[in-house]
Amino acid sequence: MAVAPHHLASQAALAILRNGGNAIEAMVAAASTIAVVYPHMNSIGGDCFWLIVKPDGETVAIDACGAAAAAVSIDSYRAHGLTTIPFRGPLAANTVAGTVSGWEQALQVSAGLGGKQKLPALLADAIHYARNGFPITNGQAETIQSKLDELRDVAGFAETFLPGGAVPQPGSNFTNARLGATLQMLADDGLDSFYRGPLAERIAADLQAVGSPVSAADLAAHRAELKRPLQLAHSAGTLFNTAPPTQGLVSLAILGLLDRAGLSKVEADSADHVHLAVEATKLAFGLRDRFITDPAHMSVDPQSLLAPEALGQLAQKIDARRAAPWGQGKGPGDTIWMGVCDADGLAVSFIQSIYHEFGSGVVLPSTGINWQNRGASFSLDPAHLCALRPGKKPFHTLNPAAARLHDGRVMVYGNMGGDGQPQSQSAVFTRHVVFGQALQTAVSAPRWLLGRTWGKSSDSLKLEGHFPAETAQALRARGHEVDVLGTYDSAFGHAGAIVRHPGGTLEGASDPRSDGVVAGF
Repeated sequence: MAVAPHHLASQAALAILRNGGNAIEAMVAAASTIAVVYPHMNSIGGDCFWLIVKPDGETVAIDACGAAAAAVSIDSYRAHGLTTIPFRGPLAANTVAGTVSGWEQALQVSAGLGGKQKLPALLADAIHYARNGFPITNGQAETIQSKLDELRDVAGFAETFLPGGAVPQPGSNFTNARLGATLQMLADDGLDSFYRGPLAERIAADLQAVGSPVSAADLAAHRAELKRPLQLAHSAGTLFNTAPPTQGLVSLAILGLLDRAGLSKVEADSADHVHLAVEATKLAFGLRDRFITDPAHMSVDPQSLLAPEALGQLAQKIDARRAAPWGQGKGPGDTIWMGVCDADGLAVSFIQSIYHEFGSGVVLPSTGINWQNRGASFSLDPAHLCALRPGKKPFHTLNPAAARLHDGRVMVYGNMGGDGQPQSQSAVFTRHVVFGQALQTAVSAPRWLLGRTWGKSSDSLKLEGHFPAETAQALRARGHEVDVLGTYDSAFGHAGAIVRHPGGTLEGASDPRSDGVVAGF
């Protein structure tokens, strides 16, 4: 079974599963396909993170985050008269793209598990859609229109994403032949060719031509890393997420705090449920803002922050009757989450991103790659936790989630949307696991969001429109600043989940806010 926020990615994964491929191989097919057909949300010019839950119980993580170029420094940006890193243009394209290295590392894990699918087969759908086209979604067209003023003059954007000089219409056929040729080179020469060899030289020349500080040496120095995931001992089982520089700690801390704050005693989706989740989120964001950065620059072991005694002390700060003060979040981020589980019980939770809509907006001239702007999350304040340094990894909102429950279920789940990612994870997990809702109900039900996310700039508590009016009133009475948005609003992200039940039955859920489906056989 596979779930993705675009139906063509789900179908690409399913084709590999039907051909005898495993969940990791299917995910590479889905990841390459969605990098083509959902370009406003992700690209091979971005980063990715993996959680791989093996049938024998071992869970491993892959960190495919690219570091800042060797040529960048705080002084180099200040020399341009800047006090912050821009979100668009070549100076925003200041980190290596790690996504393709993550695919390669995952396939190495797959080979150790008996995976035998050939790379050309895994990339076939992506190559086909890049060369021959795919129907543009409403989301892609609307995103281009809403961000046109800040993107149209960025190097390569208009000739790639404005065919004929105009915003494409939903349903119109869209191609990117240069990207198709790049994917074909990866299929022919191997995924490592993105970083070392003739393709890497072409990518580096492209980056230099548009004015990015990322060099051939930066590409050659990059490797994805196999890592130990963070773990949370929850009353329902063991929960997993990715370590820094991601905010996986936040997602686990929220659920750990709720486990200790009496959540199971309240009614699902009530004002009590939302209030407790929001207050736990504030405390977890406090941990994030105090500690999370490139792990090489951290002062604390992030796993220690999830110790029962640490969470127990923090949970005592939650007031069930009154909202605590709230400052500002990290802001928006455009991302895709996908999940796959195969017949043998191998499960993958995966996330891939270019940060903001279309990333830096830069599209490389000969390779057709849209490069991320993840390095815009660095600070130009040398005293800041996330201060820019050559070779430093940027803070990532990305975090794929998984759980191995005491009752034998295995769950992979996740969401896109910056600050909204850990909050939607908490909504889906608590609804399904704590309150026993069906998985699709847990994903489709109205969601909440504290802070800024995709398309929204205020830091209020946002509720989706299909919450009862009484819920919003009750939350305001507790001191929350509440805004009510639309029903099935994309500001709340695109969540998804797959659960493997003890007997081997698979249950999947896709978000009605996305263009995705669950595909299985």
